[in-house]
Amino acid sequence: MSEKNPIPERLKEARCRAGLSQRSLGLLVGFDPASASSRMNHYEKGRHVPDIDTLRRMAAELNVPLNYFFCDDQTTAELALLISRMTEEERSKLIEALKTSSGDNTADKK
Repeated sequence: MSEKNPIPERLKEARCRAGLSQRSLGLLVGFDPASASSRMNHYEKGRHVPDIDTLRRMAAELNVPLNYFFCDDQTTAELALLISRMTEEERSKLIEALKTSSGDNTADKK
């Protein structure tokens, strides 16, 4: 696991993908208009770390799951996005398929 905090990179990535400016996202999550842009800039530069409630609001506005911000690598981040957009049925099928392909049969031993 990397020692680098993944939040700044993931935040900027998700914000850019959503087509929002730092100020726009800051306003959407309830920051004061006078400081919205600078607060978002500090989060994206890693100077400050948003608290969990702020991250939840950002995740909701950016249409990403909360765990996306904590993914250390691009592959895991992409998987988090894809899985979050699946239905419960699709997720269950995916879990079973992954267990089968990895030889994990612990679900059968309950």
